[in-house]
Amino acid sequence: MLVTENKVISRFAAHKRLMPYLISAVAAASLFFGGDSQAASREEVAAIQVATAADFRYWNEDSPALGKLKRFVREATTPGHPKFIPEADRVAVFDMDGTFYCETAPYYFQETMFLHRALDDASYKPDKKMADFAKKIRPKIMERIGLSPEETKTLIAYLTKAYQGMTPEEYRAYVRDFMQTSETGLTNLRRGEAFYLPMVEVMSYLTNNGFAVYIDSACGAATTRELVGGVIPVPLDRILATDFVYTSTGMGKEAPNDHFYDRRKEKIVISGAPLIDNAKTRKIFSILNQIGKKPVLAFGNSMGDSGMFEYTLQDNPYPSAAFCVLCDDLERELGNTAKADAMKKTADERGWNTISMKGDFKTIYGENVKRADR
Repeated sequence: MLVTENKVISRFAAHKRLMPYLISAVAAASLFFGGDSQAASREEVAAIQVATAADFRYWNEDSPALGKLKRFVREATTPGHPKFIPEADRVAVFDMDGTFYCETAPYYFQETMFLHRALDDASYKPDKKMADFAKKIRPKIMERIGLSPEETKTLIAYLTKAYQGMTPEEYRAYVRDFMQTSETGLTNLRRGEAFYLPMVEVMSYLTNNGFAVYIDSACGAATTRELVGGVIPVPLDRILATDFVYTSTGMGKEAPNDHFYDRRKEKIVISGAPLIDNAKTRKIFSILNQIGKKPVLAFGNSMGDSGMFEYTLQDNPYPSAAFCVLCDDLERELGNTAKADAMKKTADERGWNTISMKGDFKTIYGENVKRADR
């Protein structure tokens, strides 16, 4: 009797271990064969599980970039191999927008949400200067025409001013609501679901092979946490991002380190001061201050990620690699060939590996997501 019971328990445990992979397989099948689904839901993205090199489903089998990554992981996790990396030192950093999340439909999430706030949100009354600025730049953003440096600077300032006085909880709720809206220029895709499925697989693969995965993003920390929470296999305390400036409703002109916060009389709110932008070299400072170890892998998509690319490759005591995602797909994404070609040229010159959306990804968001103009 005991033997039979042990067999039953053993089989139950085996099935329990396999369940995440079975769910992942079912989700993958539903994405490829259509049905009533739209893009991959947040639950389907969260179910993605890649433990071994054979588990990838959303990459082309002959992808050179994926082949390099698999080899890197195999060598780094094989004890006794000359390129073995102790698990405690397996750190990987990922940018978000354009690396594993959409930034082209029509623009970054946070900036697109500002346009909604300033121009379409009936509950908010922007001042004339903000409203006029939003009206001026919206056509450029919708038509994917670059903003001038001065316009970009003003836009960054408004990313917090538009939410001045909101509590952190109110802001996060606002983000969650905006996540339910549809991406522009792509069909069947909501903003809260706009993850690159192949790159989510990479994050799962690294996590399941003993890598500590961090997000090092120029997007705001509160925004990033709402977008990825419960979906991407990265704990929220491993998110390095652009900082909002907060204040207290009772602080007045006092410095934060001089102010006594009285929980009975005041609350924390967004100050409206400009963001402290986590881009380029500042991404290195975030790694130093919040991780304390040099990454061995870095994933990004633009010159905004050049700092963490270069820092990862510089004087690393372990094997290291940088991977740059190129938005070069004009059929399944709102790609930009000229921009992708320029980025590839820089990557080749600097020794960064490149990932081609067009050539390496079997799918991006799922087969039901297509360009609206096709």
